[in-house]
Amino acid sequence: MFSSTALPLRFAALATVSLTLASCAPSMMGTPTTPAPVPGINAGLNAAQRLTVAQPSPASVAGSLNLTSPTFTNGGVYAGEHVANGFGCTGPNTSPALNWTGVPAGTQSLVLTKYDPDAPTGSGFWHWAVYNIPATATGIAAGAGSAGGTLPAGAAQLNNDGGAPGFVGACPPVGDAPHRYVFTLYALSKTLELPATASPAFLGFNLNGITLAKTSLTAYYGR
Repeated sequence: MFSSTALPLRFAALATVSLTLASCAPSMMGTPTTPAPVPGINAGLNAAQRLTVAQPSPASVAGSLNLTSPTFTNGGVYAGEHVANGFGCTGPNTSPALNWTGVPAGTQSLVLTKYDPDAPTGSGFWHWAVYNIPATATGIAAGAGSAGGTLPAGAAQLNNDGGAPGFVGACPPVGDAPHRYVFTLYALSKTLELPATASPAFLGFNLNGITLAKTSLTAYYGR
C-alpha cells in the first residue's frame, strides 16, 4: 500500500516522464514531411494523393527503346482527338499514332498499354491493351485501336476497363486535377497466349520475367 503523500509524488513523476517522452517524440519518430507536389501541369495534386502502381520489372532499363507520338509530347497535354466518346465526354475517341525505335535484340513481340493511375477507382483505369505486336513493327497508326481500325498483323486487343475491346479515350471527372495518361511499350522475349477474357491486369502479370525493356510516354488531361 502507498501512503497518501507518496501517491501524488508518484503521479507527478509519471506526468513528468510522459511530458518528457512527448517532447522527444518528434525526434524519435522523425519530422513529418509533406510530399512535394507533382511537378508541371498537375502541381495542384500532391504525391500523397496520386496512385502509384507497381509495373512489371524489365530485365534491363529502357535503354535505346523510345516511344513518341505526333500529337502529344512526354509530359505535355493530351490531345483532344483522343478524348472518349461516352462517360459524359463527346470526343472522337481516336487512338493516337505511336512510333518507336530501339527495340532490343531478342525481342519476339511487343505490348502497348494506356493507363490512367489517377482515375477515382482505387485501382486506376486501363484504357487500352494491345499484345503480340510484331517485333518488326515500328509504330501503330492513328485510329488502329478504335472501331474499324487496323492493328499490325498478329496483334490483338483486350477489353479495356470500360468492358469493351480496344481503345477508350480520356474522360476524367470534371474538376479533377489533370490525369496522367501513361502509354507504355514493352519489348518481350516471347509471344503471349492469353484467353479472350483476359484483363489488362492479367496481361501485366504475364509480362513479369519476359520483359527485355520498356518505355513510357505520359500526357495530361483535365476538364
